[in-house]
Amino acid sequence: MLYALLCYNSEEVVFSWTKAQDDAVMAKLYAVQEKLARQNKLGPALRLLPTTAATTLRKTSDPPLVIDGPFAETKEQLLGFYVVDCADLEEALDIARELAVANPGGAYEIRPIRLFVPGTLPEAIAAG
Repeated sequence: MLYALLCYNSEEVVFSWTKAQDDAVMAKLYAVQEKLARQNKLGPALRLLPTTAATTLRKTSDPPLVIDGPFAETKEQLLGFYVVDCADLEEALDIARELAVANPGGAYEIRPIRLFVPGTLPEAIAAG
């Protein structure tokens, strides 16, 4: 089962780290990522740019409204995510716990992923 581990944290805090502080956190995260890669459990892992670089398309009007910035004002922002291949939710939680030790503050939201392959019907994907 594929899971998305969505990484939330305070942008104000994370982007105020010195280069040395950021490098130290990234090195700890890399150690976890390297282990997961060796176990063939790690898919894409992405660090998002700040919300000031975001653009939102709001579907509440026709045509949709395009605005600068994130969709919602929150204390914590989505700063990145991992895709991991796990046997079950408990294994995904174990990985999130390990990442949490390496990355101070914030939260990880764990969500199962339903695989989407363009041009393929969901039944064909499930049948393998």
